[in-house]
Amino acid sequence: MIGISKLYMGSVEESDVLRYGCRSDQLPSHLLQFSEDKKPVVVFNCTRRCNLKCVHCYSDSENIDYTDELTTDEARRVIDDLSDFGAPVLLFSGGEPLMRPDVEELIGYARERGLRAVISTNGTLITKERARRLGDLGLSYVGVSLDGLEKTHDTFRRVPGAFKKALEGIRNSMAAGIKVGLRLTINRANREEIPGIFRLLEEENVPRICFYHLVVTGRGTSLHDALLTHEETRETLDIIIDETKRLFDHGLEPEVLTVDNHADGPYLYLRLLREDPERADEVLRLLMRNRGNSSGVGIGCISWDGTVYADQFWRNRPLGSVRERPFSAIWTDTDHPLLGRLKDKKNYVTGRCATCRWLDICAGNFRARAEAMTGDTWASDPACYLTDEEIKKPA
Repeated sequence: MIGISKLYMGSVEESDVLRYGCRSDQLPSHLLQFSEDKKPVVVFNCTRRCNLKCVHCYSDSENIDYTDELTTDEARRVIDDLSDFGAPVLLFSGGEPLMRPDVEELIGYARERGLRAVISTNGTLITKERARRLGDLGLSYVGVSLDGLEKTHDTFRRVPGAFKKALEGIRNSMAAGIKVGLRLTINRANREEIPGIFRLLEEENVPRICFYHLVVTGRGTSLHDALLTHEETRETLDIIIDETKRLFDHGLEPEVLTVDNHADGPYLYLRLLREDPERADEVLRLLMRNRGNSSGVGIGCISWDGTVYADQFWRNRPLGSVRERPFSAIWTDTDHPLLGRLKDKKNYVTGRCATCRWLDICAGNFRARAEAMTGDTWASDPACYLTDEEIKKPA
């Protein structure tokens, strides 16, 4: 996760992080990526069921009953363990999490146990009444996925009217006093609509947006043709940076982030080095604190059936099940052949990653994508768009 607004626009300084002692239990949510202990933010895919049919769904969800989902009591025991373990955030996801009948009970219980509870949703089920209830429960954040403007979004979601319902859910959440953010997965079909998404952000006064780089897993394996070229990715990053600056110049200060391609960090630093060398030095120190991709370290996933994964996209590599061992025991078991290596993956990556000058900042980028696209867990991530000259270590 790379904070474009934090780094490029200077909305976060290194002193902001140091003031909280760099610990995940002390840092506010917008600074968690800079924590030293890297206690995991846990994505809980609390249900597989979904009312939409998104073409890039990593969980391959449908609007049907799934019989293997954790019960309420099992989910409460998971929450107890995460609280005792010190996980700073529990992110309820799916499928569509609001289709789980007891999700509000579980959100409330997570808050009782001291966890920050957030939700990742398609937004279509957030009525005014539901938004009020979620706000009363102490939900910290609602992330609503959009795949572009109306026509593009509805095409990706494969349900007419999904965009209008999502926008209504956004407005209802904000009216209930819940912080809201947009989530957009960048691909060839929507990248030209990014300026329009920024205008929507501006018009609706939404305070946060995350741009995800496409990971071809689940139903997303059919979208290889939608992946951007390296040059298109660079152009898209420049658009995101420029649009962020435009909003800041107009007195708005949204939180803008990119996710799942840590080449964005060095790319942003190199741009700043040309434009504002003094700010670039500060950004480099913050990127070192960020420490790059955090799968298996600062981000983890518990699936609807209790299976634990290093992140929500890496569903072919189970680490264990909370039905057999607590998440905390699974997460700290460095004897596991994958998890043990992910804790120190810089020693195992190969190819360009192994000799890259930015390895301490990027940490070898996204291993799930490298494996999905090359068949090799430790190969260079094909989505890295930095040139050979840009990654070359100084003589």
